[in-house]
Amino acid sequence: MRILVQKFGGTSVANPERRAQVAAKVSEAVSQGYSPVVVVSAIGRSGDPYATDTFIKMVSSIYSEVPKREMDLLMSCGEIISGTVMVSTLQSLGLEAVLFTGGQAGIITNNSFGDAKIIRIEPQKILEQLEEGKVVVVTGFQGITEDGQITTLGRGGSDTTASAIGVALNAEAIDIYTDVEGIMTADPRIVEDAKILDVVTYNDICHLAHQGAKVIHPRAVEIAMQKNIPLRVKCTFTDAPGTLVTNMQPNVAEGSDAISDRIITGIAHTPNVTQIKVCINNEENKTQAVKKIFKGMALADISVDFISVQPENVLYTVRDELANKAVNILKNMGFELEALSSCAKVALVGGGIADVPGVMANMVEALAESSVEVLQSADSHTTIWVLVRKDQMVSAVQSLHKKFQLGK
Repeated sequence: MRILVQKFGGTSVANPERRAQVAAKVSEAVSQGYSPVVVVSAIGRSGDPYATDTFIKMVSSIYSEVPKREMDLLMSCGEIISGTVMVSTLQSLGLEAVLFTGGQAGIITNNSFGDAKIIRIEPQKILEQLEEGKVVVVTGFQGITEDGQITTLGRGGSDTTASAIGVALNAEAIDIYTDVEGIMTADPRIVEDAKILDVVTYNDICHLAHQGAKVIHPRAVEIAMQKNIPLRVKCTFTDAPGTLVTNMQPNVAEGSDAISDRIITGIAHTPNVTQIKVCINNEENKTQAVKKIFKGMALADISVDFISVQPENVLYTVRDELANKAVNILKNMGFELEALSSCAKVALVGGGIADVPGVMANMVEALAESSVEVLQSADSHTTIWVLVRKDQMVSAVQSLHKKFQLGK
């Protein structure tokens, strides 16, 4: 049995016309000899009647601290509605289809409501239905605990569902359908000549996703990578080939003597972050002070990023909406600090960055030519990050894309 997992996002199932296009993709897979498992997100986006954010706003307007367990029950409804509508659409075309919730599909999670992690998948029920020739539709974004509690998998959870099911079923491929034609070198809303990447490695796309690229969730990439199952990012509304995510290095075909010299794969950005600078110069035990700072953030469930520990200061970033909470915690601990809000992180990503002279120099030169002030920087073997002011983010991304000739 040739199993193909197809995941369709909220915009892909937003109205009857688009759902018909989804059904056509599923029907095409069947005609090609595949047994499709279709993972669906909730219908539409914020403001649409059955979108996840619409449900959240509906109850949050009544009481802002709705328990996470009850919120998960509510948020799981969007995918159930979407899945039922999709089954009806497929059946109207003569395709036998059956709907499973995450729990019915055998997705077992821990009990971290709102951001649950998948423990295992028991795919027997899916396999039974596939053996009977049915298209199996699975609600994305959700699972069930050992004791039967409904959970959700956090933002991007439908991508995670698709990858986890693909791995559990040893699928031939996992197709992630969106409203764009593939993974691009930068956000096309910012960079006009952003280019679609034909092939990208798991490692590069994972780093791009972690740094702010929104096309696919990094957890989904990490799961697919476990069994080296190809991920394909495609557009629901066109026949474009999209982007293949695999272990294979781009531009190197089997038997070819061509060598890829692409240093940078793409540029990602994350807006709306606050830089916090904590003074530890006056602390008697600086090591304990650093430990106290980050333990305080962890206990308050505040995720920190872009960490730089210096002899006199500790710098890191938090999301803008958590900045006041973080600042108050630090002040209550007796620390002196400065907070700079409305910043953005811009990242160059590429496996070719490692040990290549001049990349940082070119990056700094490009930003200087565009009068972009670098507030903080860091690097790894595959990524170079800079922190800039949010109002300079677009200039930063555009200048770097041009400097490294990613549009060619």
